[in-house]
Amino acid sequence: MSETSVLECWRCGGGLAELSLPLSRRDECPTCAAELHVCKLCEFFDPYVAKQCREPVADEVQDKTRANFCGYFQPRPGVFSDEGQAAAAQHAREELAALFDEAPITPVPRTDPARENLERLFRKS
Repeated sequence: MSETSVLECWRCGGGLAELSLPLSRRDECPTCAAELHVCKLCEFFDPYVAKQCREPVADEVQDKTRANFCGYFQPRPGVFSDEGQAAAAQHAREELAALFDEAPITPVPRTDPARENLERLFRKS
């Protein structure tokens, strides 16, 4: 993994910079408590190949979101994608609004506290 790449949680996108590598089987995301030694965070995970793994000699893991003992595990930066989560959340909001005959609720934009602190630190006064 290059020094410029940032490792993030596969489930919530939370930063994992404070964790030491290699990740242990018991490491969890400090933000959402998701297990991290999982297929979905691995360099070899590919949902479009057999067993969803590009490592040909690795044992098959049934649950790709649970911690496992795979010896080929290599964490991959950039695996988080909130597109599916955002679409599902919007759909849920629309269904809830329809249930109560109201207009759909617009989501509040997510803020990044680290980014806010950085901007406050370098803000021109």
